[in-house]
Amino acid sequence: MNEEIRNLEPKELWNKFADLNAVPRPSKKEERVIAFMKDFGKKLNLETIEDEVGNVIIRKPATEGMEDRKPIVMQSHLDMVHQKNNDTEFDFDTQGIDMYVDDDWVRAKGTTLGADNGLGVATIMAILESNTIAHPELEALFTIDEETGMTGAKGLKGGILQGDILLNLDTEEDDEIGVGCAGGVDITATKTYSEEKAPSNTEMLTITVKGLRGGHSGMDIIKGLGNANKLMNRVLYATRDFIHIASVAGGSLRNAIPRESVAVVAVASDKMDAFTSELETATNKIKEEYKNLEPELTITTEKTSEASKKVMDSTSQKEFIQAIYAAHNGVYRMSPEIEDLVETSNNIAKITVENGTIEVLCLTRSSVESSRDDLANTLQAVFEMAGFTVDFSGEYPGWAPNMESSIVKLLDSLYEEMNGERAEVAACHAGLECGILGQNYPEMEMISFGPTIRGAHSPDERASISSAQKYWKFVLEALKRIPKK
Repeated sequence: MNEEIRNLEPKELWNKFADLNAVPRPSKKEERVIAFMKDFGKKLNLETIEDEVGNVIIRKPATEGMEDRKPIVMQSHLDMVHQKNNDTEFDFDTQGIDMYVDDDWVRAKGTTLGADNGLGVATIMAILESNTIAHPELEALFTIDEETGMTGAKGLKGGILQGDILLNLDTEEDDEIGVGCAGGVDITATKTYSEEKAPSNTEMLTITVKGLRGGHSGMDIIKGLGNANKLMNRVLYATRDFIHIASVAGGSLRNAIPRESVAVVAVASDKMDAFTSELETATNKIKEEYKNLEPELTITTEKTSEASKKVMDSTSQKEFIQAIYAAHNGVYRMSPEIEDLVETSNNIAKITVENGTIEVLCLTRSSVESSRDDLANTLQAVFEMAGFTVDFSGEYPGWAPNMESSIVKLLDSLYEEMNGERAEVAACHAGLECGILGQNYPEMEMISFGPTIRGAHSPDERASISSAQKYWKFVLEALKRIPKK
């Protein structure tokens, strides 16, 4: 019940989060949330503009006594990742997020919560609305389409912002201060195949892989979680001598580790026992490997009534299964310079096989451009050897750390002062907008921080209430400490 959320402390933050989460805001469909944010700024009688691509900028003068401080930009993105459990009925295009409190966590009922990056947006809204929070001259930058292309950050022209310091509120651990991030490139592999009528005396079966945890394809890739597309492919490979693939549908978004995959296959009646035996063997091996990481994983089969379904030709089937088997998924290289930081990775995010076409969507991330290119070339080679056409798109740069930045030193010191211990000042393997924004604003100092959020990009997404309280205090004190011009 969202009213329960509104009573949480700090109320300024949670009320704005509840307001925001009542507005549908899928990536690339941000028209309603853009209008919502523009209306919010205008009702406060603040200068509010929408740029050419849909970013919203709201300007607020410095509070009394803060006029001599450096002007700042507070930045978060308006869109959210849309994921739901397969048994949850929910329309992200029309419905607001249904939230509830679970001990120290705010969760959503069967869907992503939108705390990424809604809590950052709500923070900025609360500061814009307040008459009591001290702050320097402030520009609120609300970008669009961060999750599926960084379109807003890429489209923001130089000269619009006047701030000297940018505070990005998109980090997901409250004891971390972000000073760098990975860049990325979208890889799309496509291939056509001949459709054939399923052989006579075959049964059509649906194979389902589900129950995986999923998660953020950058931040969670180091955990070694199950990828539904790779696990489904292992099943198809194990039973390859007995099946004819009719269709495959696995995963949804490039930046989400796929949690479910469904394949429809034809199996000859006289080979059903052999198929069942190989499937059971493969299933048992996979579940044993993932018993600790993925305790809810299930691999099931059931008969389907689609007896006349067409299937993939045998040559294309072999090439498809081998290509997915060979394509790298997960961590490719750890950073040799920063302990426990993933340098380069790939997520085989979505696979669609239907109507004579195969499409494979990947997101390759790296904080080192040459390593990113190496992995991208590896994937291109694998898919092209199997007859796929490979396209690169949506490339965006990483954000190089600047440990000598004055804002980094200030917030590092402030965190220790407020919490009695040092924050982890580090780069992350997610894609933050700072690197892109820095291309047109190279002199602007940048830093990222935020409250603790778990399970982002999955229906297990949850935000810590106690962490939000800690984070809110840190934000307010940081605004007071912004240095003089």
